[in-house]
Amino acid sequence: MTGVFRKAWAELVQPILQRPKRLQVAALCYRQKGADKKVLLVTSRDSGRWIIPKGWPMNNKNAGEAALQEAWEEAGVRKGEVTGKALGHYDYDKELKSGLPVAVQTLVFPVEVSEMRDEFPESSERTRKWVSPEEAANMVREPQLQDMLREL
Repeated sequence: MTGVFRKAWAELVQPILQRPKRLQVAALCYRQKGADKKVLLVTSRDSGRWIIPKGWPMNNKNAGEAALQEAWEEAGVRKGEVTGKALGHYDYDKELKSGLPVAVQTLVFPVEVSEMRDEFPESSERTRKWVSPEEAANMVREPQLQDMLREL
């Protein structure tokens, strides 16, 4: 019986654990008046926890453009500008529709928001909230994202 477990570990479990992380892109949406900076968080559709808009890369869009598209779909950011290169990345495990977890590395792009809409593709599925970077860091789960927020 031990041989069966070793074989299952070697042929099934270990290869899954060694797979490279999948890539997502995210928009760290912000607005600023003088020294007062606010960031935009949204709730996830499944658990309702606080996150930043994110999703998979898109054909015919670079990573920053895809992050901006996610900001529209998930948070109603109608006009925004990616204001620089990626701030960094954070890692998390995403549960796929099949129920299996997959390791994901998420590149985070700064997006300065100039116009919001109340009606957007996922408006009925999410709540959004403007908060200070420090408050946002306390609301999200991912330690690397918390660090990025605190550095703002």
